[in-house]
Amino acid sequence: MTHEMSTRRVSCVDGTAREPDALRVLVVDDSVVMRQLISRILSDHPLCEVAGSARNGAEALDKVAILKPDIVTLDIEMPVLGGLEALRLIKERHPEVRVIMCSSLTAQGASITIDALLSGADDYVTKQHSGEMNAHAYDSLKDSLFAKVKAIATKRAGKKPGSANPAERQTVYVAQGTSQSTYRELSLDRPRVLTIGVSTGGPVALADLLPRIPAGFRLPILIVQHMPPLFTQMLAERLSKLSQIPVKEGVDGMEVVPGCAIIAPGNYHMRVVSRAGVPAVALSQDPHENSCRPAVDVLFRSVAEVYGGATLAVVLTGMGQDGLEGARALKGRGARVFAQDQRTSVVWGMPGAVVAAQLADAVVPLQEMCPAIMRHI
Repeated sequence: MTHEMSTRRVSCVDGTAREPDALRVLVVDDSVVMRQLISRILSDHPLCEVAGSARNGAEALDKVAILKPDIVTLDIEMPVLGGLEALRLIKERHPEVRVIMCSSLTAQGASITIDALLSGADDYVTKQHSGEMNAHAYDSLKDSLFAKVKAIATKRAGKKPGSANPAERQTVYVAQGTSQSTYRELSLDRPRVLTIGVSTGGPVALADLLPRIPAGFRLPILIVQHMPPLFTQMLAERLSKLSQIPVKEGVDGMEVVPGCAIIAPGNYHMRVVSRAGVPAVALSQDPHENSCRPAVDVLFRSVAEVYGGATLAVVLTGMGQDGLEGARALKGRGARVFAQDQRTSVVWGMPGAVVAAQLADAVVPLQEMCPAIMRHI
């Protein structure tokens, strides 16, 4: 069902009022049930209009050229042309189109989704098979899709004519209250740990940052990336292949050692604890925080307890404000916090919250984050 845009608020045939700059969405899935379900969900969003649907990647390519959507929701496993191949061709021919992958909660789905994110997909949602779609699964898919659409709409609204070219270098600046004018002049305790919190846009951000970390890096790295089970395992494997240091999914009791990055496993909070004076990973399924498990706040608070001020915390792109209270706890112990800048963030929710609270010692473009870290330590 295609709805024509106008210069005023749009009223669609289903009676739903649309914003005048509503995002046009093409829904791609080989299941007619899932196409209808996702289309119905998106039709309920005032920022969306469903421009059409397609049954496979080949049909999607044709319809992207004709319908010119802003967003494509792209199933992964499809006949004729699969989601990963379709993604690469869409990004090659229509780089302005945002792509949200729709992944099943399987090892294969997780693996392909990570590959898709590292190949240019903007985000992903997880879905049950149509025959398993109960009310809870439907609400979860709806909430996730709505959040992704909102993030894309916010990012688009933030683009102003004449804005800086992303390739141009942006000045790093320091939070108010800091006596010096650049992070290189800060008087800091020597860090003993690097901890990172990240969400939406995180796989690509981590794939940019971690491979820049040199072999022999002398700090342990502890990471929370908001992702479900299986996805964090696949992400750790991909990042380890790309990086000069090992990247592992956290296991309860694992020692925290220099030169190794540990990613919190999906559906588990990850803390660092001191066992006989040796830092180690502790996992739990305590209640969600900030609607997340793992949560950045949980990790950051534990790091504050074990490492105190000898910590460098980095808050990268992500939706919401998970990490804000953890950053506050770290700052209270004398730690330093770097935040990714708005221009290079997919969503400036998490780092933006830290900056707004004046907890960031430096605000750094993603491409400059590793040099900033290396100068600091």
